[in-house]
Amino acid sequence: MIRLAGLLFALIPGVVAAYSLTPQQIAPGVYMFEGKTEHFTRANKGDIANTGFLVTDDGVLVFDTGPSRSYGQSMRLAIGLVTDKPIHSVYISHHHPDHFLGNQAFEDVPIYALEHTIETIKRDGDAVTDSLYRLVGTPMAGTEPVAPGEVVSLGRQQVGGRDIELIAAGGHGGHGAADLMLLDHTSGVLFAGDLVFHQRAPTTPNADLDEWLQALEAIEALDFRVLVPGHGPSSRGPEPIKQTRDYLQWLEEHLRQAAAEGLDAAEVMYLDLPERFRGMGVLEAEYRRSVAHLYPEMERETLKAVGER
Repeated sequence: MIRLAGLLFALIPGVVAAYSLTPQQIAPGVYMFEGKTEHFTRANKGDIANTGFLVTDDGVLVFDTGPSRSYGQSMRLAIGLVTDKPIHSVYISHHHPDHFLGNQAFEDVPIYALEHTIETIKRDGDAVTDSLYRLVGTPMAGTEPVAPGEVVSLGRQQVGGRDIELIAAGGHGGHGAADLMLLDHTSGVLFAGDLVFHQRAPTTPNADLDEWLQALEAIEALDFRVLVPGHGPSSRGPEPIKQTRDYLQWLEEHLRQAAAEGLDAAEVMYLDLPERFRGMGVLEAEYRRSVAHLYPEMERETLKAVGER
């Protein structure tokens, strides 16, 4: 019903609010659109994730397409103000809706992703789209999930005079079950997707914390000069990696300690949080979501260990 209403809104001229997207040049021929370090709201139109693009001799490579059809369309318009080159290809970092629901605006070009990302979007795309309709409202009008049609070829490759590398996080991913990064060796820009957050609390609905921490070690070893996280401002150093690692390590230790003390989830959700994280956007809400996502399994592991003694 909600999406049907959105489709009806799309037929009414002027109802769907366009996004005011300003490309930030972070290196020669490389740009990002910086999202807000907030949760989804009607006021921000779901524009909370970073997207970006690289201009090559053969055309434009896009990394992630944002939270809605309208965002993707606005993205294409903004790219057109920078270059008259055609869109060459699109790469989707993972299956969370703020990163792929702009795909409708790019259906005329190849859209690449990891195989698990494609399968998950096909399976869960309708559900996450409906959820965003509820949170964001009218700016979602006309948005339908479009799964990438191409499985990405990992590794280093030449595209239009640029030396790019497509990298998957090892194991089961980390932030999600599949996480794709793009490193442009020509400029030194790394689009890290949601494996890295900056000044915004990480989200953990599909996270494996151990895998994620291992992925951060691998990211820190990469030869990059500019880091574009999935959320938050870009950086010319490893600070976003360190901040993400610090939070995840604290979160895991904190939840395991709470489980060892026998606290129930309702008690854990309202424990005091460290002062050093207070500047992160959406801190309290994301922390409580993480308790809901992660704590039950930690409780089970603790009870099992006690029972085996």
